[in-house]
Order: sequence, then C-alpha cells, then structure tokens
Amino acid sequence: MRPPLPPFTAETAATKVQAAEDAWNTRDPERVSLAYTEDSVWRNRDTFLTGRAAIVEFLTAKWERELDYALRKSLWAFAGNRIAVRFQYECRDSSGQWWRSYGNENWEFDEQGLMRRREASINDLRITEDERRIIGPRAPGDESELPLQ
Repeated sequence: MRPPLPPFTAETAATKVQAAEDAWNTRDPERVSLAYTEDSVWRNRDTFLTGRAAIVEFLTAKWERELDYALRKSLWAFAGNRIAVRFQYECRDSSGQWWRSYGNENWEFDEQGLMRRREASINDLRITEDERRIIGPRAPGDESELPLQ
C-alpha cells in the first residue's frame, strides 16, 4: 500500500503530489519507481514505457544528463483515483546550459495507492544561471505557487 489511497480529497491529493515532488528530488530511480505499479504505463514526452524496470532505466538516464535537477509540482485537479499536476523543473546539461522545463501530468492510481498510469507533456526553455528560481528541494512550509513563466 502507498497511502494516501483513492478516492482522493483535496488534502490527500495535495499530500500525494508533495510526496511525488519529494521523491523525484532525491534523484533516486529505485526509490521513485516504488510509487508505481509493477506494470505501470508511462508516456513522457515522446517516450513510452511499461513497468518498474523501464522506469528505473529511464530515470537513471534522465538524471545522468539532467544535472542539478530540482523540481516543483502543483496540484491542478483531482477526481476519484486521478490527479492532474503541473510542474516545473530546472537542470543543466553537461555543457553547462541551464534549462527550465514546464509540464503537465495526468496520474491514475490503483486501489493500493500505486500509480498505474502517468502521462507527461513537457516543454523546455533555455535559461541563464541567473534566471534560476528552483534551487534544491522545497523548504519546509514553502507552499508557493508555480509562476506561469
């Protein structure tokens, strides 16, 4: 079991979103993969995955190329066993170029609270190091909303 469990309330959906943000900010593919069903189905940009092993492989490669990755997620909507999230993250590539990525995710959970489906649409924007605004994990008590740009 991976509480909170569906059906979600505003409070439990927000808790689920924060737990996902916290896990992804560890940049630990094994830890992150435990939030998903064994046969979880993903669409991430133009990549399609099925299963935890594929998720671990994908995230390992992602965080090898997306250096100093830091993420913020925000609850957008929820109903029953589904949650919609908007997010932003920043990272740099091996050449030192900084990026801010904007996206939306649709999540669907099983009755045990594990995510069985994740669909992510993401756009990237080149930024300078001076334009960074997401640095490290969210500070305790920081509930700031994500800016539009």
